[in-house]
Amino acid sequence: QVRLVESGGGMVQAGGSLRLSCAASGLPFSSISMGWFRQRPGDKRDLVAATRYSGTSTYYSDDVNGRFTISSDNAKNTVYLQMKSLKPEDTAVYYCAASQFRLDHAPGYDYWGQGTQVTVSS
Repeated sequence: QVRLVESGGGMVQAGGSLRLSCAASGLPFSSISMGWFRQRPGDKRDLVAATRYSGTSTYYSDDVNGRFTISSDNAKNTVYLQMKSLKPEDTAVYYCAASQFRLDHAPGYDYWGQGTQVTVSS
């Protein structure tokens, strides 16, 4: 059974930082991409960061590049999203996801966590 469990969301003031964690288990493939998506109210779910589980390559969307950092700890089967210089527009539900396809291929992500809320106040 595949499980992706996010944690670390919460409320922070603009300019602050948060670190999200995603603990993965039961994934049926070894060569995987792990991604963080976010969904603002009324919007579609967008890929904001992704990494190969090996950590050999990463992807960032333009609006988070330079502020967010994705990393993985293979020993803990955990992927992290370090978010700095947070803005009110970063407010969203953040989802961890896994894919056996290219890391920037958003439709390829077919295993999902339950989501964690991030709220950035101005």
